[in-house]
Amino acid sequence: MRLLVLGGTWLVGHAVVSAAIGAGWEVTTFNRGTSDPFLEAVRQIRGDRTRPEDVAALATAGPWDAVVDTSGYVPRNVLDVARALAPVADRYVFVSTLSVYRDWPSKPLSEQSELLYCPPDAGPDYGTDTEDGPTRYGYQKAGCEAAALAAFGADRTTLLRAGVVLGPREYIGRMPWWLRRVAAGGEVLAPGSPDRAIQPIDVRDLAAFALHTITDDVASALNVCAPVGSAAFGELLADCAHSTRADVSFTWVPDDFLLGQGVRQWSELPLWRTFDGVWNVDTAAAQTAGLRTRPLELTVRDTWRWLVDSEDTGNHERTVEIGISREKEAQVLAAWHRSHEGSI
Repeated sequence: MRLLVLGGTWLVGHAVVSAAIGAGWEVTTFNRGTSDPFLEAVRQIRGDRTRPEDVAALATAGPWDAVVDTSGYVPRNVLDVARALAPVADRYVFVSTLSVYRDWPSKPLSEQSELLYCPPDAGPDYGTDTEDGPTRYGYQKAGCEAAALAAFGADRTTLLRAGVVLGPREYIGRMPWWLRRVAAGGEVLAPGSPDRAIQPIDVRDLAAFALHTITDDVASALNVCAPVGSAAFGELLADCAHSTRADVSFTWVPDDFLLGQGVRQWSELPLWRTFDGVWNVDTAAAQTAGLRTRPLELTVRDTWRWLVDSEDTGNHERTVEIGISREKEAQVLAAWHRSHEGSI
């Protein structure tokens, strides 16, 4: 199988390339080469997807059985790239996001939920950010989906709407932050309820499923998350404690109290968000199509091993947004304990 991966150096792209090499596929990567080179086992083509001459040169290096696009964010660019590759590739797999749904994160979702509208030729300024609602990122990704469909057609396009992606090389730093905080020990501020269901997907399971959709000719739009009810927030933190062997205790503080203390959802306490739809995504279609997900404890364990063993721990500009300071955490915990002084 001949595969072209657009990207291939960060989280999802790296996992797709690794899985394809492991399956014995012939892999070509296309990126700017600003990150460390991937592996000698791939054919590396350097170029910028925003430069027409680079994309035209890439097209001459085909053909491929499939393209996996992990680096498309602007609809107009995805349209140009996909049109250039359509004559030399049989299938286009676009890695999208649940943010393309109008009601994410406020309501439960399925593939039949309404999408945000964005034209396939939209530029980078299309869409707006709204508090706790649709984002420009979501609008743009919806337009990228439309662009892929316009270039390749519905029978040659697979749209993978990923939820929260965790695992080794996670550059945003959500799981790494929790692991490092738990490893530091002591009393840890835990958000909401330990029973809150969560649905993160291991990046390696997302990558394996992307390849599966190619070999099985799955042409569809699919939500790619762990099944509802497969894990809970308390299990996540317990797995962090087990993996790090930390001397730690968790103090679970209700959502309303955290919000009243000004704790920011999703960023200061990663993966904590109170809206009904965040972790209520129907993945039955993907499961039927062949998606398989590993237990969360394995994702936590392997992410910790990567943090401990690797010199490249995924430092990225977005990591500065992640995590509550130890000072603020202590203040919130103290306020919570004061609020319960004298109670039975």
